[in-house]
Amino acid sequence: MSELRRPTESGVPEATKYMHPVLKKNYGKWAFHDRPRPGVLRHVGESGDAMFTVKAGTQRQMDVYTIRTLCDIADKYCDGYIRFTIRSAVEFMTPTEANVEPLIKALEGAGFPVGGTGNSVGFISHTQGWLHCDIPGTDASGVVKAMMDLLVDDFKAEEMPNRVKITTSCCQINCGGQGDIAINVQHTKPPMINHDLVSGVCERPAVIARCPVAAIRPALVNGKPSLEVDEKKCVCCGACYPPCPPMQINDPVNSKIAIWVGGKHSSTRTKPMFHKLVAAGLPNNAPRWPEVSEVVGKILAAYKQDARAWERMGEWIERIGWPRFFEMTGLPFTKYHVDNWRGGRANLNQSAHLHF
Repeated sequence: MSELRRPTESGVPEATKYMHPVLKKNYGKWAFHDRPRPGVLRHVGESGDAMFTVKAGTQRQMDVYTIRTLCDIADKYCDGYIRFTIRSAVEFMTPTEANVEPLIKALEGAGFPVGGTGNSVGFISHTQGWLHCDIPGTDASGVVKAMMDLLVDDFKAEEMPNRVKITTSCCQINCGGQGDIAINVQHTKPPMINHDLVSGVCERPAVIARCPVAAIRPALVNGKPSLEVDEKKCVCCGACYPPCPPMQINDPVNSKIAIWVGGKHSSTRTKPMFHKLVAAGLPNNAPRWPEVSEVVGKILAAYKQDARAWERMGEWIERIGWPRFFEMTGLPFTKYHVDNWRGGRANLNQSAHLHF
């Protein structure tokens, strides 16, 4: 009996298939690792083998020319081995130390900055934005490009108190995650409904069920089945727009950008943290978003100046207190910064530590 065909779409690919032979040989047998310089990792195995990893920043959406350029560099210096990270960086691995400096020169010469290791500003993780999502109020990719143009020196150097993870999200409900700094869109007006189109385009029960605060209900408008929004309940999240495009919520004037700080997934030293709002109503000002970059720059400058070694941003803020944070960054404190949500008390007191 022939062997049953194994499924091909059940999780991530088997990792060792794409590993460099030196990585396979020393898998689980590494003696130590260090960072010879920013952007370069060195792993040394118990066997004495060394593996050098050079990390560089790239754009999230890549054209064929860029991919071929990166692969050509990998073929020349790394035996063809290359790895893309979840934060849109790229890592080149070679066991030959003499290849490291020429590799760095080739990457930077082609426009790919080398860095993102240690206590640096990591490459910004972001969603797809206007390219293919159906709900974004901004373009996450564009925000990242504009911001990294200003932060590239902090990406290439290891001069921060600890690693800084920045995320962007083009809406409030679908993508994103906890980050030291998170840039998210902020719709400020309920959706405008084109009642003439609702009955022919929208599955009304599905739209009603999708609203997280039960602000949408059926209605009859001009003799046609439609929907209406209770604006007192609406939180302007935009969840209704994907299943019902006639409920347009994106607005060039009233869709803003908000900045949150202090998020942390890990339980290293302290418990995981939710990020918290520190700036709201910033203009969604494409294509360079100068107001957003200015606020992020102020936050990073204060953190870099005042935080202790190894303090993540949320830990630094908890130590100095929120009044001092707003004083040091020069950001205004408004009524929107008062945290009156009590539903997450239990979640805020959890830890991922394993105790034996």
